[in-house]
Amino acid sequence: MDPVSPPGSGEAVRGGLSRGRLRRVRSTMLTFISSPCNFPTVPALKKIALTVASAAMLSAFVISPASAAEKDASDKQPKPPRDMSRVGGELLGRAGTQVKLGAGAPVLPKDLTGRSWIVADAESGEVLAAHNAHWSLPPASTLKMLFADTVLPKLQPKTRTYTVRPEDLADLGEGSSLVGVKENLTYTVHDLWLGVFLRSGNDAVHALSAMYGGVPRTVTDMQAHAEELQALDTKVLSPDGYDAPGQVSSAYDLTLIARSGMQKADFREYCSTAEADFPGGKKKNGERETFAIQNTNRLLTGADGVDPYKGIAGVKNGYTSHAGNTFTGVAERDGRVLLVTVMNPSSEEHHAVYKEAASLLDWGFEASGRVTPVGELVPPRSAVTDTENDIGNGTGKGPTAANGTGQGHSGASHAAGASVAGGGGGGAGVALGIATGVVVLVGGGGFLINRRWPLPDLVRRPSRR
Repeated sequence: MDPVSPPGSGEAVRGGLSRGRLRRVRSTMLTFISSPCNFPTVPALKKIALTVASAAMLSAFVISPASAAEKDASDKQPKPPRDMSRVGGELLGRAGTQVKLGAGAPVLPKDLTGRSWIVADAESGEVLAAHNAHWSLPPASTLKMLFADTVLPKLQPKTRTYTVRPEDLADLGEGSSLVGVKENLTYTVHDLWLGVFLRSGNDAVHALSAMYGGVPRTVTDMQAHAEELQALDTKVLSPDGYDAPGQVSSAYDLTLIARSGMQKADFREYCSTAEADFPGGKKKNGERETFAIQNTNRLLTGADGVDPYKGIAGVKNGYTSHAGNTFTGVAERDGRVLLVTVMNPSSEEHHAVYKEAASLLDWGFEASGRVTPVGELVPPRSAVTDTENDIGNGTGKGPTAANGTGQGHSGASHAAGASVAGGGGGGAGVALGIATGVVVLVGGGGFLINRRWPLPDLVRRPSRR
């Protein structure tokens, strides 16, 4: 089994330093289908004409890009189910690409090979385009977003320490990606979350799960949280995304999860950190040694020949031999924040998942305002319930989002309505404005990650203790 999320510049070995050199930077296409043809008895001249026409058609097939060999290869690819979830809108439950181009809208990028992908506006929740959005597929380490969104709020403060026990690391899957957590050594919650987000360390996930109450409890709560978010394509069997029969998610669900996670300041901090120091096992001059770790998100770091994406601010990549490459990213440009998820591209091009994600982000920024949404990212169930209760109590707050079938008003529409009705001081549609800048230096240069997350309050769940 290949690692859940392969290292970018050198394989990390358990309990040790990454073998690759790491710079230390402060964190922060028409297809023809031929079929047998039986000609009836016709005059000889007509036979000749038909023969000539057939020869011409055959010539066309020979030069057509859609060759028989390509068609056969395509037929061997897995197909999405005919009946998929319709959470977020009817079109999102359909197989194939869903997009409604308006005047002046750019066409979608060519040569997209992801089995499933989605582009959405992080603030309004509008889905700009999607392809097999609800196809349940193995998520690999992108499932760690759900792990973090579930567990991170409960393990506070970040300075809290934990001494790792041997049993905490006993059940790591063979070939797991590791950050280098060692038994009988003490780590802060902050250290361990850096290990999760940067190196996709399953060892760090298991240590944090132990702090949370154990892997079984963690898996149970992750599943409950997925259902709360209406990420109903998701089935959780391991907290780290390591392949397990039946463990699946979807591009739609992973995007919902990322949107929820980005509401949390610590989540944003960790997923946008390019490099950091991680505690080692030895002490020098009375102080514990550290070693540099680099984020495996190539669009963030620009590692391994992938150009860094300007405005990127996370979120998470993953890989297993079963899941293929998976990636969810978020980026900001000119005040607009987009989310993109790509699952299992079939292209043999190196780092295809990052290149396809980047091209979809470019398309999304150019297409914004020129396409009709094909669906929406629904709010959590508790937000819908709370709003329904407000209506029953006569507070005057209107319906905000999805019912059980995923139909309903978009979060953007509700936010606009609430602003008119209630002004800027209250209401579930009041935007949360978080504006902060983080400079990340890459390859001797630099670019500004402008992390602005004016997401509606309805996306945020009330805290539960």
